[in-house]
Amino acid sequence: MTEIQLVNIEEQAALLSLDDHIKLMELLARQLTAKSRKSHAQHDWSALYGLGKGLWDGEDAQEYVNRMREDR
Repeated sequence: MTEIQLVNIEEQAALLSLDDHIKLMELLARQLTAKSRKSHAQHDWSALYGLGKGLWDGEDAQEYVNRMREDR
């Protein structure tokens, strides 16, 4: 969707009565909730396993933590 289309939708929504505006917001909230649930279900978190294994290569875990705290 283009920026112009979004502006057009916003302008049309501004013309709605208060009741219709509330109905629209409720509809959009339900749609967002449904999309959010689908999005979370599609993530394969196991694909992240081992992704950063080279970050601490050869470094002691406590030394790494101490260095990160010093960088703050």
